[in-house]
Order: sequence, then C-alpha cells, then structure tokens
Amino acid sequence: MIREVFMPALSSTMTEGKIVSWVKSAGDKVEKGETVVVVESDKADMDVESFYEGYLAIIIVPAGEVAPVGAAIALVAETEAEIAEAQKQGAGAPAAAAPAPAAPVPVAATASVGLQQNVSRQNGRSVVSPRARKLAKEFKVDLNSIKGSGPNGRIVAEDVEAAAGKAQPAPIQQPVTVPAAPAPAPAAAKPAPAPIPAVALSGNRVPMNALQNAVVRNMEASLSVPCFRVGYTITTDNLDKLYKQIKSKGVTMTAMLAKAVAVTLQKHPLLNACYVESGIQHRSDINVAVAVAMDGGGLITPVLQNADRLDIYSLSRSWKDLVDRSRAKQLKPDEYSTGTFTLSNLGMYGVDKFDAILPPNQGSILAIGSSRPQVVANEEGLMGVKRQMQVNITCDHRIIYGADAASFLQDLAKLIETNPQSLTL
Repeated sequence: MIREVFMPALSSTMTEGKIVSWVKSAGDKVEKGETVVVVESDKADMDVESFYEGYLAIIIVPAGEVAPVGAAIALVAETEAEIAEAQKQGAGAPAAAAPAPAAPVPVAATASVGLQQNVSRQNGRSVVSPRARKLAKEFKVDLNSIKGSGPNGRIVAEDVEAAAGKAQPAPIQQPVTVPAAPAPAPAAAKPAPAPIPAVALSGNRVPMNALQNAVVRNMEASLSVPCFRVGYTITTDNLDKLYKQIKSKGVTMTAMLAKAVAVTLQKHPLLNACYVESGIQHRSDINVAVAVAMDGGGLITPVLQNADRLDIYSLSRSWKDLVDRSRAKQLKPDEYSTGTFTLSNLGMYGVDKFDAILPPNQGSILAIGSSRPQVVANEEGLMGVKRQMQVNITCDHRIIYGADAASFLQDLAKLIETNPQSLTL
C-alpha cells in the first residue's frame, strides 16, 4: 500500500509550511513514530513523525520549498517492492498538490497540541483563507454559496474570483436617443496625456519568511477590530530600586513588569478577556505574552503562563528559557499562541512612547516606553526629579471601555509606585 505524507497543521493559524530539512532520504526505511521531516510553521520549526511503517519512496516537496497545509509532500510505500510504483506515481504528481477531502492526514507533530485537519466547515461556518474573505467582501460574494477547492474544502481566493466572475451580469446596452436638432460640431478632441513611465525600483527584493507572513496575517486581521488607546505616566523610582537589589539573582525587568501586569489583571478580569461571536470569553488563566524581535525579521510572543501564580524568580528563569528557545525556533505552539494579554516593551531602545497593535484573540496589549528622569512638581508644588515611564494600552472597544482601561492602568501604577516589594512574595 502506498500512503501520502501531508503537510500538517502545526498551529491554528498555519495555512502553509516550509520544508526545513528531510531527516530521511528517498528509499530509507521509516518506522512508525520516527521523525521524517522538519517543517517551519508560522513561528517554529517542528519535527514531523510518520504514522506508518514502510519506506520513504519519493519526496514531492524538497527542502526549502513551501506547501499548503494538507498538501502531499512525500509518498511512503509499505514494502520495498512498492517503491518503484510509488516513485512513478509521485513523479507524475504536481508539487504541493492538495489531497482529496476524505484522505486522512498520515503525519503527526511532536508538539503538545494535536494536528488539526482543515475541513470545509467548522461549527457550521465555512473555513476561508484571509484573502478569500477579503475578496468576497470586495466582490459582494456569499461565501456560503461557494464550494472550496483548497485543501480539505478550504475556500481560497480563486474560488471567490470564479464565483464573482459568474455572478457579474453582462453589461446592459442602453438605447441611443437621437436628438431632434442637429448637434453642434464637437470641439476638437484634446490629445491623450502621455503615459506615465513606470518607476524602476532599485535595490533587492527579499521574500518574507514564514514568521513575517504570519505577522502580516495577524496585523491585517487586527484592522477589523475597533480599538481605542489610553496612556498613563508611571513613576518607577521604587521599581528601579527593587530591580537593582534582586537583579543579581537572575531577575529581569521584563519578568517584573509581566508579574506586575498579571497581579493587576487579577482585579480586572475583563482586560484578560476577549471578544467572541457569542459574547465575552473570560479566561481562567492569566498568560502574559511578551513580544520578542527575531533575527532575520518578524516577531514572536513567548507566553509566561500563569504569570500571576509564579514567584518572580521562577518567572525570570522561565522567561530566559522562552527567549533562548524562541530565537532557536524551538517553541511549541502552546508556548507562543496561548497568551491572554500582551506586553510590548521598547523601553530598552530609548523609546518614549508608542502604540501597539492588538493581537488576534486578545482584548488588550500594553506598550511600554523607557523610564527616564523627569522634573516634576509634588503636591506641595515643590520641584523634584523622578524616573517615569509612559505606557499606552490598546483595547478592543467591543468589550472594554475607557473607564475599564483607565482603572486597570491606575491600579498598575499604584502597585509599581507604592508596593513593588509585593512582586517578590
């Protein structure tokens, strides 16, 4: 028996994957559960195991190339005698060809989450690519009337374009009305303007990697969310003093800020929630994601899970481990996709303040600027110097309102300014 190896869905947002390397070569014996190929998903490199025992007969998608989720990337023959037949079958197949909807996905990822097979409908709703959804809105095409041609019935852009072409009515010929009196002689036609020559773009064009493309999709999805932003000034003298005392024990400022946010979120669960079609989804855990810039472009958001429950020292160790593995592209999907609230800190670059874009499936993100000495007046009107930082929170206005965000920032500032020692308890 000859079986296909498909490109797996290693995360809920993954639409295509890049073959990083083949661990096995054509003709090699393959054991069930043995790693066959390494795939680059949106944000990590994942080992992919074989569901079957046999021989890797032919590699359809070589290393370095990209295939959509659900596309056949190799063929596995059950016996050596079937290798030649599989190679003949695979040689005639187009690269990255999508499988039939009923075909099983014979590969598994070593990640802690199970593989998800795209189907044409989930919970009664069509599974649609982001570009197809955008085109459907532009062409006014009903997605429910389209049968998807993508992997496992997914509706892709070509399906919408085809439906739009069929739906466009033929142009209506308007009757020509002949004037009763002779029309005056037309004015001399003006010469058509000279075409504007295309501007040649200088430099090199570099294609985006999988991580950068994932960021693009997430940012485009964020454009559909009505957001608002609230800024706040926080005095950091006491926090800076505490940091100097415990820095030698491996504590990082990122962990301290994440802990302060997580503790404050305990009092403001709405800021830890997100919008869903049926209402507001409250989270039982407080998982603080922190944006990290990646070498080569893009960013990833490692997640400090249950940040409110961990002590500051464990939190700092976890953060260091997450950063190291994220830059080595070794994070598991649940280590970068389960955040309930996000921090974006550009203070180390000397940035005064900035606005952050709301991530998908979250209600809030906090942008943190640098802490700087400022001349301020106290309640008695006396001038003095204090270290202050600007923070700006971006919120989903469908579930969070201005007063909610302001109250959260007020409590966060109170914790940092008056009682940062509680972060070490």
